[in-house]
Amino acid sequence: MERVKNMVSEKPVVIFSKSSCCMSHSIKTLFSGFGVNASVYELDEISNPEEIEEELSRLGCSPVVPTVYIGGELIGGASQVMSLHLDRGLKPMLRKVGALWV
Repeated sequence: MERVKNMVSEKPVVIFSKSSCCMSHSIKTLFSGFGVNASVYELDEISNPEEIEEELSRLGCSPVVPTVYIGGELIGGASQVMSLHLDRGLKPMLRKVGALWV
């Protein structure tokens, strides 16, 4: 789990994605629409994605993409992110970690 931990510590918002996944596209579009410059890891475009997928699975991410971390904290997949957004909790969380200024 060290590899994922190191990757999520790099930026305020980290998204694990696959370029062919429509839900990943929706989540990336949501964050981009807010003006958030998320660090996106496309698992189908990096070497040894199986290791990361296995770590995400062990953390309880099912399916493993999209998986979103904010401020180093695991938020979850598309359902959790959208629920947080609809409950008006996403933007304050993004502001808190310095990913959103407005």
